[in-house]
Amino acid sequence: MNYRKFGPLDWEVSALGFGIMRMPHGEGEPSEILEEEASLMVRHAIDSGVNYLDTAYNYHGGNSESFLGRVLKDGYRRKVRIATKMPCWKIEGPEDFDRYFDEQLERLQVETIDFYLLHGLQGDWWDQLKGFGYREWAERQMADGRIRYSGFSFHDKLPLFRRIVDEWDRWTMTLVMYNYMDIDYQAGAGGVRYAADNGLAVVVMEPLRGGLLAKEPPASVRRIFEESERRRSYADWALQWLWDQAEVSCVISGMSTMEQLEENIAGACRSAVGRLTDEERGLLARVRKEYLSKKPIDCTGCRYCMPCPEGVAIPNILGIYNLGRMYEAPDTARTHYGFVPEDRRQPSCTECGQCMEKCPQHLDIIALLKEAHEHLA
Repeated sequence: MNYRKFGPLDWEVSALGFGIMRMPHGEGEPSEILEEEASLMVRHAIDSGVNYLDTAYNYHGGNSESFLGRVLKDGYRRKVRIATKMPCWKIEGPEDFDRYFDEQLERLQVETIDFYLLHGLQGDWWDQLKGFGYREWAERQMADGRIRYSGFSFHDKLPLFRRIVDEWDRWTMTLVMYNYMDIDYQAGAGGVRYAADNGLAVVVMEPLRGGLLAKEPPASVRRIFEESERRRSYADWALQWLWDQAEVSCVISGMSTMEQLEENIAGACRSAVGRLTDEERGLLARVRKEYLSKKPIDCTGCRYCMPCPEGVAIPNILGIYNLGRMYEAPDTARTHYGFVPEDRRQPSCTECGQCMEKCPQHLDIIALLKEAHEHLA
C-alpha cells in the first residue's frame, strides 16, 4: 500500500480509503448488511494496508456504524482511523449535538472518533450550525479527547466551500466529490486546491461517479481509451487520475465485492503523484470532452431558474436527464429521479414560464422538463 501526507498531521493515510456505505447486502434491502461477507472485505482491506475507514450516521439505513463497531474487534481498531459524520439535516438545536454524537460513540463502540465531519454541508446548514454553537461544542469535544480532529463533507458551490474553510481554524480535513468528469462541479478542482493551500487534508468521494466511470462507456469514449498503449480498467483510469494529484490525500471507494476491493488495492499500490504521463492526462481530458458532447441539454446548473413558484426541481431534473444520456445509463438516471419528491417533479409545473425568462441559455425548459419526465418517471 502507498501512503500520503494527511494535511497538517504527522500521520500518513493509505492512498485508498474504504467507504462503509455500499457493503454487500440483502436484495433490495441496503440496511441488511451481509455481515460475514462484508467483514471479510473490511478486514482484508486493513490487512492489505488500508488505514482510513469512512462511515456516517445514515449509511445502510443507520446500520453502517454499528457494523463497523463489530468488525473492528480483535485488535483491528488500533490499525485504522475512523471518520464518521454528524447528520446535519437532523440538527434542530444545540442539544442535538450531544444526542447524535453519543449515539454514534455507542454504535461504533469507541470513546474517541478520529475524524468527525459535518455531513454534506450545503445551503444555510453551516450558518445554522454556527448559530447553534457547533464550533464551540466541537472544541470542547476535542479538548476532552472525544474527537481528535474536525472536518466537513460538502455538496454545494465553490464560494460557500471557501467561506466554510475560512470561518474556522480547527478544520483538519474536507471530503469532496471529485473525479475527472466533475472538475467544475460543487467544490471541484478549485475547492481541492483551496483546501490544500490552506493546509487541509483532501479526501475524495465519488471517484467513479457512483460507478458510472467504471462501467463500459459509450463506443466513442471507448475508442479514445483504446488509443492508449497502457491497458487499465476504466475504474483504474479514474482512480489514477486522482492519485496523480499532490493535493489529494486519500480516495474513498464504496466497494461492494471482494473483486472490486482487490482491484482498487492493486491500483493504490501502483499509485503515485505525477505517475500519469502528459499523454494520459490529455487522453482523459478528451474522454471528458467526449462525454460532455453527449449532454442533450445545455444546462450549466447556474440555478437562475430557481426558485420555481411551484417548487419544481428544475436544474436537478435536467441534470439527471443529462446523466442518463451522457453515460448511457437510463436505469441509474431513473434511480436518481426516484429521490426527487413527487411534488417537485414536472407534473407540478404550471407552465408559467418564469424559469424560461430567467434562463441565460434560453432553454425551452417547459418542453425539456416534459421530455425528461417522460424518460425518467
